[in-house]
Amino acid sequence: MQLSRALGGAISAAASHALDLALPARCSGCGREGEPLCRSCARALDARLELPGGVPIGMPAELPAPLLQLEWCAPFAGPVRAALHDLKYRGERRLARPLGLAVARRWGRVGVGASVVVPVPVHAERERRRGYDQAALIAEVAATALGIPQRRALERERATTAQFRLGRADRAANVAGAFRVRPAGGQVAGHWVLLVDDVVTTGATLAACATVLVHAGAIGVSAITVARER
Repeated sequence: MQLSRALGGAISAAASHALDLALPARCSGCGREGEPLCRSCARALDARLELPGGVPIGMPAELPAPLLQLEWCAPFAGPVRAALHDLKYRGERRLARPLGLAVARRWGRVGVGASVVVPVPVHAERERRRGYDQAALIAEVAATALGIPQRRALERERATTAQFRLGRADRAANVAGAFRVRPAGGQVAGHWVLLVDDVVTTGATLAACATVLVHAGAIGVSAITVARER
């Protein structure tokens, strides 16, 4: 298993290097050639880095049960929104690195606990069409930077309507019962899980994931996302 992962990582790194040579990146924020997110635009990812943990005044304060902590790096706007869009819909996988490192920086500053990182999964058919799961790519970078193992412990049992298409009142119902712990490779019992996703609004998706993880024996579940949308 370890050899397989090592080979997979080497192949991924080689493919990424080849892509960099064949098709130089353009910054998602400003369009400048050179990096998928230039240093100037990347500063937006650390908009909340120096803030204390918790929910600021003016945003919904309810922490959806059973989450113990919910953090995010920046508002869903500007270069951050553009970068997430390009990773999710335009195949720009190189953005996973700056996004994942931002997640690691924020969690390293204010996070409590966490012994394993688990990405919020897309449906298998969507991952097949897209070729990857954006949250898993972000989580892999963040986990490595934090020195915490990542496990793809969850799977989405059924496809759901995109949350951004729904009102707040309908989002919890949309994802209720949509997730389960994978039959293989999903060992979370006895672990404090850190869920990682791209964007959070109400927290309904994160709460649905946390519920099944707790039922599977996780001692606690916290979450962090790259961005938060009002």
